[in-house]
Amino acid sequence: MKLSPTFYQSENVVQVAKSLLGKELHTHLRGIHTSGIITEVEAYAGRDDKACHANNGLRSKRTEIMYRAGGVAYVYLCYGIHHLFNVVTNVDGMADAVLIRAIQPLDGIESMLKRRKLSAAEYRLTSGPGTLTAALGIKTKEHYAADLQGDQIWIEDAPKVGDNYIVTSKRIGVDYAEEDALKPWRFYIKDNPWISKK
Repeated sequence: MKLSPTFYQSENVVQVAKSLLGKELHTHLRGIHTSGIITEVEAYAGRDDKACHANNGLRSKRTEIMYRAGGVAYVYLCYGIHHLFNVVTNVDGMADAVLIRAIQPLDGIESMLKRRKLSAAEYRLTSGPGTLTAALGIKTKEHYAADLQGDQIWIEDAPKVGDNYIVTSKRIGVDYAEEDALKPWRFYIKDNPWISKK
């Protein structure tokens, strides 16, 4: 069952990020179905978070979707190479989001391998925000603003990961955010091999 809009529209982006661990991210693109268990995430808040693209009301063509009510996709190009997939959260106008950093492959592994030009299903296949989008076929900005209630990209419910199985750390690659780079807003499933490496 797909996660409901109310799941995404919680006002606590950190709690939503933790709650996404263990859920199943699915894509059905160009006739190919792929999926994986979400193993690693990062939270970003639209207020008082210099690591967030929409911090304190910053609006641009790229960030406009972050101001929509939670439950849509924020996909952006990073370093001109990778498209990164984020879930917009909170209510209209708040601009919170959760970056999906890694998944454990479930369905369509052969298609993922072909997309990633790999021969074996090892952690490099989907561990890292740019590699998981490539594996799932989220390659272009056509998925910017995708409705997560739709039939192209969605997240299905799964049993909650217990707090004792969640590891907390600072986010990766946001040193520019000064003191906010130290926020402990990266979460991943303990002892799961399918997470990104620093």
